[in-house]
Amino acid sequence: MIELVAVMVIAGLLATFAVNRFFQRDTFDVRSASDQVASIVRYGQKLAVAQNRPVYVRINAKSMALCFTQACDSPASRTVPPTGTNSGSKETLLACGGWSNWLCEGWPSSVTLSDGPAGFYFDPLGRPYYTVYGDFREILVLAVAGGGQQYQIKVSPETGYVYR
Repeated sequence: MIELVAVMVIAGLLATFAVNRFFQRDTFDVRSASDQVASIVRYGQKLAVAQNRPVYVRINAKSMALCFTQACDSPASRTVPPTGTNSGSKETLLACGGWSNWLCEGWPSSVTLSDGPAGFYFDPLGRPYYTVYGDFREILVLAVAGGGQQYQIKVSPETGYVYR
């Protein structure tokens, strides 16, 4: 009987902490968004080299997308995801205008993305350039934050190497 009570007490304590952690998604969302940002930027650089044309990285607080033009104003200027569709989550569809065949990803309101002083693009050689200021002089840092955590994705000048 004592063992049964002890097991029930331990199970109750574990359930109290585990259930709270299980339903708190902020830390998982921010990590997922940082992984998405890193992979989208890497893919943008590789796509620019493979197609021998500039690829623009469109960034705002709630989404990130790749386009072949700075304005990103027509379906022909939008890049297609490697899998054929984006994640299709409600946040993505809301942030990306309902387009599922466009490499655009959105994330929950608990996650924010801040970029450098302006948007950027990769030239056909894979080198990064600011759309306003020209070439990179120092490392560009993209900060993904939420849930009390922050992840940094960095883009090197001259080579366009993307790393954490």
